[in-house]
Amino acid sequence: MFKNGLQIGLMLFGMFFGAGNLIFPPSLGFESGSMFTPAILGFLLSGIGMPVIALIIGTFNPGGFRAEMNQKISPAFSLLLLALIYLSIGPLMAIPRTAATSFSIGVLPITGDGTLPLALFTIVYFAFAWWLAITPTKLLARLGKVLTPMFALLIVILMLTGLFSYTTTSLAEPLGKYSTSAFGTGFIEGYNTMDTLASFAFCILALNEMRRIHFHSAREHYTSVWMAGLAVAVLMGALYLGLALLGNHFPIPPEVYGDAHINLGAYVLSQSSLALFGPAGMYFLAVMVTLTCFTTTVGLIAAVSTFFYEEFPIMSYQKYATLVSLVSLLLANLGLNEIIKVSLPILLFIYPIAITIVIMTILNKFAALSRTGMRLTVAVAALISAIDILHQFAGFGWAGAVIKSLPLHESSLAWLLPVLAALVLSLFLPGKKIHGETELELH
Repeated sequence: MFKNGLQIGLMLFGMFFGAGNLIFPPSLGFESGSMFTPAILGFLLSGIGMPVIALIIGTFNPGGFRAEMNQKISPAFSLLLLALIYLSIGPLMAIPRTAATSFSIGVLPITGDGTLPLALFTIVYFAFAWWLAITPTKLLARLGKVLTPMFALLIVILMLTGLFSYTTTSLAEPLGKYSTSAFGTGFIEGYNTMDTLASFAFCILALNEMRRIHFHSAREHYTSVWMAGLAVAVLMGALYLGLALLGNHFPIPPEVYGDAHINLGAYVLSQSSLALFGPAGMYFLAVMVTLTCFTTTVGLIAAVSTFFYEEFPIMSYQKYATLVSLVSLLLANLGLNEIIKVSLPILLFIYPIAITIVIMTILNKFAALSRTGMRLTVAVAALISAIDILHQFAGFGWAGAVIKSLPLHESSLAWLLPVLAALVLSLFLPGKKIHGETELELH
């Protein structure tokens, strides 16, 4: 059971660790400067803590988060939220971002910029991703045992070589929001990895793999889930910390970090590879980044296609995979920075709701909660998230006043205490139920 858990964990790690996981830690490391420690702690909390907990909780229930939300809120809500999550981490944002990141960081330094090189690269990239994704039963063998170890080894080589070459913090004073709220800014950067949302999707693939394994008892299943979660946490944590430290130590000229059009994470990865390995560094980087993002692309195409095929079986899984690949191909040609710019408001809305559901699910394993109270809790998270978006992206003064009146707003956690208050209320409202571990079908 330990071996099964580790193999599934390696597969899931390969799916999780993609575009955002590569570019955000080096950027955070540089911009946080002397405030590196609180910034990376915030990033690890939202970028690893919540995704792994969500993955474990979702995989404990044979029906995944769909079954949990059906019980706690309503089938209509769970279908709507999961559809939004799958579209967000799928063809509308995360999948195109993986291809755009691969091109921007790995391929562009070799081919040069332009619409034609990007188009040719993404066509080949998504053709291979589609070919692997249309046979989901082979994901464990192809991703977990082959591609994931390859890209992880390349990242480790870059990290260790860079950390031995650059030993001091390159920026003494933190930049931007890191100077006033390093922990909260790092926490929000963890949002950008989309991994908590990806947990909602990948627990389906983990469950499918576990159904193919002959477990003799529920204990073996739960032990394998914990082992898979631990493997994901350790591997992601090590790479996050190493990449962030590389960004913290790598020197960037003021004219570069002062240019809003330059993605600092991509800059650190590309320039450090070139500085450390010479001309061969370009090809090293191209292989490393493309493999890293490619495994996530394959996993996301499979997860999104599985969800929509199970919920809306109007066409085959293979046709869904084809549709997801084609839409992602078209959107990937917008470019990396444009995709990130569009994705952030949507993430800031969905993420607190997703985290609320994870917290609520954990609590409900041990304490009876009112269904009315749980619905209220989710509504509170959604309302505060919507107000925060109106404040940050629409500039509404009243929205800013509301957010600033709430505790923890300086750490971008204005929703947290109201959500916890609603959860406490759920302990006392009528119609309380407790949902413990669900019986597993062992075969």
